[in-house]
Amino acid sequence: MTGATLPTWRQYLELTKPRVVALLVFTALVGMFLAVPGLPPLHESVFGLFGIWLAASSAAAINHLIDQRIDKVMVRTAHRPLATGALRPVQVRVFGLLLGIASMLVLALLVNPLTALLTFAGLIGYAVVYTGWLKRATPQNIVIGGVAGAVPPLLGWAAVTNMQGPWDWQYALLLVLIIFVWTPPHFWALAIFRREDYARALIPMLPVTHGVTYTRWQILFYTVLLLQVSLLPVIFGMSGLFYLGGALVLGSVFLWYAWRLLDPPDEFFAMRVFQYSVVYLMALFAFLLVDHWLPLVFGR
Repeated sequence: MTGATLPTWRQYLELTKPRVVALLVFTALVGMFLAVPGLPPLHESVFGLFGIWLAASSAAAINHLIDQRIDKVMVRTAHRPLATGALRPVQVRVFGLLLGIASMLVLALLVNPLTALLTFAGLIGYAVVYTGWLKRATPQNIVIGGVAGAVPPLLGWAAVTNMQGPWDWQYALLLVLIIFVWTPPHFWALAIFRREDYARALIPMLPVTHGVTYTRWQILFYTVLLLQVSLLPVIFGMSGLFYLGGALVLGSVFLWYAWRLLDPPDEFFAMRVFQYSVVYLMALFAFLLVDHWLPLVFGR
């Protein structure tokens, strides 16, 4: 490492995958607001989000560490600090462990032990089970490992309720289910566009093992399933008509993208599907949040 490539705060920030983590933390925030009829308790909300952010950042850093060989041969990830040599593995290991320990201390001591336990399970599920094993073991890696990435709404819900309400687990797990079903079409669209990268890195992503055509049909299948699952909050009385309208519009657009992907106009269209999937999830959870607050603002 030369003087020109000394570690900076930006390189450590990149280890935390800030854009990905921001989306996860946003879904946890929505979980917090949906868990209570009014404003969630400030203390549990602030420290809960902080602890969840620390844990997600820790998992991201450990992901960099485990994937350093892969990152060096993939165009999409070749710029990462470990891949370029800007940071050494020991630095990333210490950074990731410190974030993980800090998250557990914050959640266990300042929020509640249940949230700490669930967060720890999610961290291990993503950083160890998915990144360290599933990613290299099966083309269904995203489907199975998607559970770990889907837990933030449950973590947010647990932070402010300690899961004491009669419907807390059911409602929180509905949000988890939405993200779980969203994950395959989200990642497989990216995998289609980056399939040569994954093949070079010997990662058995679905387009590499089963071909692009099969993957396109799988994306369509999961998108249809996602549209149905996204309606469950309405069916179970968790959300109302405002959310229903938003979910139908957002889901219909996603369905159009998935259908068009069967015969795309160009190679880049898969990336447009991937990009829309991010917008979809953010907007869907925003509709959940606004729908929850409309009766509080305007009265029932």
